[in-house]
Amino acid sequence: MRRVICAAVLVIGIALAGCSSSTSTADSVPPATEPGLTLPDAAPEPAKADADTLAAVQSALDGAPAGCDPLDTTRCLLPFPSNLFTVHDSDANTLRRVAFPADGMPKNSSGVGIDPAEWNRNDGFSPNTPILVHLPHLDAAASRLPSWTDIGSSLEPDATVVLIDADTQERVPLWAELDAHATRDADRLLTIRPAAALPEGHTFVVALRGMVDTSGKPIEPSPAFRVYRDSLATGIDAIEQRRAAMENDFAILADAGIEPHDLQIAWDFTVASERNISERMLHIRDIALGQLGDAAPAYRVTSLTLGPQRGVFLQIAGTFDVPNFLTGDGSPGHGFNYAAFTSTNPDELPTQNATNPIIQAPFVCNMPVADVISPEPAHLVIYGHGLLGSHDEVSAGNVQDFANEHDIIFCATDWTGFEDADTLFVAQVLADFSNFPVFIDRQHQGILNMLFLGRLMKHASGFASNAAFQIGGESMIDGSDVFYDGNSQGGILGGVLAAFSQDATRFSLGVPGMNYSTLLYRSSDFLDFEALLTNRYPKATDRNLVQAIAQTIWDRTDPNGHVQHQLSDPYANTPAKKILYQVAYGDHQVAPVTVEVAARTNGAYIHKPVLLGTKDVPEVTPYYGIPEIPSYPFDGSAMVVWDAGNPAPPLSDWYPAEINVGDPGYDSLASCAQTHHG
Repeated sequence: MRRVICAAVLVIGIALAGCSSSTSTADSVPPATEPGLTLPDAAPEPAKADADTLAAVQSALDGAPAGCDPLDTTRCLLPFPSNLFTVHDSDANTLRRVAFPADGMPKNSSGVGIDPAEWNRNDGFSPNTPILVHLPHLDAAASRLPSWTDIGSSLEPDATVVLIDADTQERVPLWAELDAHATRDADRLLTIRPAAALPEGHTFVVALRGMVDTSGKPIEPSPAFRVYRDSLATGIDAIEQRRAAMENDFAILADAGIEPHDLQIAWDFTVASERNISERMLHIRDIALGQLGDAAPAYRVTSLTLGPQRGVFLQIAGTFDVPNFLTGDGSPGHGFNYAAFTSTNPDELPTQNATNPIIQAPFVCNMPVADVISPEPAHLVIYGHGLLGSHDEVSAGNVQDFANEHDIIFCATDWTGFEDADTLFVAQVLADFSNFPVFIDRQHQGILNMLFLGRLMKHASGFASNAAFQIGGESMIDGSDVFYDGNSQGGILGGVLAAFSQDATRFSLGVPGMNYSTLLYRSSDFLDFEALLTNRYPKATDRNLVQAIAQTIWDRTDPNGHVQHQLSDPYANTPAKKILYQVAYGDHQVAPVTVEVAARTNGAYIHKPVLLGTKDVPEVTPYYGIPEIPSYPFDGSAMVVWDAGNPAPPLSDWYPAEINVGDPGYDSLASCAQTHHG
């Protein structure tokens, strides 16, 4: 089941209240000697700003909490992300540490601001961050915003939205869109989305020019930006301390042929390091598997059931032991177990819980009838369930048909942290986003559980040695390899597992995606959760910021943070993988556009023709930047698009309004289960 509507989401009590406004005075730009900040040649002494400009700049500073950005006074953390919200830290890989101001974080309807403590442990921002800014009454068409249907236009010399890698001087392909969920212009943010994941640790410069409002007039830059662009001295410390960084951005833009006098706003940000994004998962994986050594995980079979579903000869269920890195018993609401306060050591890593050192994770394995009548042992496949579901999904009819057709034993466990038991806590997160880091912590444990299941399936002393998996004393398991197959949420989280698995090397990801900050508004599954989020964070600007800052932590368990290490440049002690992305055209639950971002990033190919017949594909260059599979057989990674009859997805950040089939993912995958591409 891909869509879960839980009554718990609808019965949480919610009181409407106002949200905070924003902007500030403190400037925390690191010294000019840091990476990505090379000062240009000395510029002429700036002219003095006039009295009206000075008053406007000072008003922007005075009207916001300390630490906010006067370049965009709509909300404190705008424009987002920005290196203004970092401080120098010589212990960080990027030499930066995020420093979100507590008073400037979005507040819910009860007036409770998000606690920035966990966010401020990061050394940068997401590799696929939404880039947010507010431009009043922006006319998207007149401003020639590049759409996801014409990504190539973002690299044209006269493009109005520009993103430049300051480390390489290269332009970044992107698309830009106005928030279709906002009901007022004052709350409608412009979102710029990189079309490929940004390299970790690099610094980027954002620039907007040619922005036009709905009356046809050029949008005026804010007074704070104008004093930088026009080299106007202010004598205001909070402004002048940032001038060197802004001059550096202007120099980078000028080298790319973008002159400062054309700009309406520009700023820079740094992407978090590889270590920062991956170290928690690598740390608990290496400790846990290190404890196993050459042994299989401990497990116990608790039930054997003959033929409970079509095509199943024997269902084997039980539990297996996994080291617990969460507090308490590891149930929903429990985050990472730390030995000391993280505020005193931002790079501290979780430790195994001494009081409750082991979690007993459930498993179920289905031995198909085909395995009993086949002369060969069955292949082993880990199955990943859908949105807030459970391991029981492995017994769905389509999975069992697949198992029998290809002699496969599917085994499954729950995606701890994103299973049905977590639904109530998801509601609590949406009511107060200070809870969000705990939600992500528990997902790490779920990935670890999956890694242990894979080891148990493949190890000779694991399932293969158990009589339940044998007939006449002979094992029914081919333990030479183990594979992964997951759909929807299982297709998404399977991309994370691919980055960390030491046992499975081939992954079939059905109706997959990545980058939840892009996916959520494009999914019909999010409707009920969005209602709760809207009640607690009534302003659309705050909801956009909540999703954007969430991504900087979500990257830890979102393939968005690990896609650069799946097919090549794998993490230490981890093999490179091969991935088959099975995409449903017009999917209204997991947006296919995010799979395109994944393929552009990791180098996956695409099967062409993508669609047969005369279906209107809206892209100017369909599947821009993704190479075609050169020939078959093809032993590599690729995406294959399946068409179940749905129309093209909308151009905006919305799910398709017209849906011709109930579930395009499963209708498409029903046929692809019988097809193999590499």
